[in-house]
Amino acid sequence: MKHPLLLALLLVGTLQLTTGGEENQEILSFLDQRLADVYSAIQSFKSCITLDPFNVTQTWIGSDICSYRGFYCDNPPDNKTAITVASIDFNGFQLSAPSIDGFIDQFPDLALFHVNSNNFQGTVPSKIVNLKYLYELDISNNKFSGQFPTAVVGMPGLSFLDIRFNSFSGSVPPQIFGQNLDVLFINDNGFTANLPELPGDGTSHILYLTLADNKFSGPLPRSILRSMSMLTEVLFLNNDFTGCIPSEIGFLKEATVIDVGRNKLTGPLPLSLMCLEKVEQLNFAGNLLFGAIPEAVCMLLRENLVNLSLSDNYFTHVGPWCKGLIQKGVLDVSNNCIPFFPGQRSVHECAEFCFKPKYHCPPHMWFHSLFPCRYSHMFSSYSKSFKPVVAPSP
Repeated sequence: MKHPLLLALLLVGTLQLTTGGEENQEILSFLDQRLADVYSAIQSFKSCITLDPFNVTQTWIGSDICSYRGFYCDNPPDNKTAITVASIDFNGFQLSAPSIDGFIDQFPDLALFHVNSNNFQGTVPSKIVNLKYLYELDISNNKFSGQFPTAVVGMPGLSFLDIRFNSFSGSVPPQIFGQNLDVLFINDNGFTANLPELPGDGTSHILYLTLADNKFSGPLPRSILRSMSMLTEVLFLNNDFTGCIPSEIGFLKEATVIDVGRNKLTGPLPLSLMCLEKVEQLNFAGNLLFGAIPEAVCMLLRENLVNLSLSDNYFTHVGPWCKGLIQKGVLDVSNNCIPFFPGQRSVHECAEFCFKPKYHCPPHMWFHSLFPCRYSHMFSSYSKSFKPVVAPSP
């Protein structure tokens, strides 16, 4: 993509670089020293590419780097008269290379690096921490491996991080959840261990958080939920989270999508779900939840709610408000233990679960003096008059 300043720079003059061997030398003229500086890095990376099904690299010839496919030029923030590579977008090119080390970190003015759907391997270079203008990093759907790329932790300008569909493993640093990110996608990797609690009482700026399809275990961190009042979508599904659903889930007041399906969460639904006034999609299917489905939740969420999935759990009771949502096709309670309802678990399966030892949820699940929304007065009277129906312990 040619920049409007190219014509002006042509009038000013060019920079020259000699390439090739002694018998076949080529003199290249560059429009700016910043372009000449990255030429060698591009050519070195080109020589490492082992598969190029769309012949992308055939355009990486000569001194007009701004016309190379996948490279985009602009003025750097520190010099409005200069011309530099500001963006690299290889999305969908299906290039194969054993590493991007020595490539991405050689572009000091880079603002965007998008390489979704390629076959790049190796780890994320630690030197990317020096890319002071980088604000979008998308390396999703590749074959990267190793630990979480800790070089991105603390990068002040980074607002978009997408590393999903790779083979990263190990733990996730707690600082990343408190970083000034709008988007954090780390799903479909091999991350393990518990999610960390956040230090202090900071506020997260994350709007879209996806942790699905990993191997996270332990409880849902209350501090993460408490700090993410701006969160719009959060996906925790298909992990190994255990324990009760924290009442802090009620702090996600801006959320429209919350999915914690296919985990090992247990206990009753917290009444703080009443605080999720904007939620449209709410999924708790495929867990070990039990007891009564709170009528207050069905009553207060009915306006915006499109889907509330509680299927494949062990709930035992629904009231009239919840039955109304079932009739509308909003609430799915299939494969539970609700008497006289169609599509439920067998009596034997429900009885077997009933007499298993249960994890006892902390008292704040039902009696929480710091209820995080304007329904606190209703919650207080409801909790005094309502005794949750739970499967009896042996």
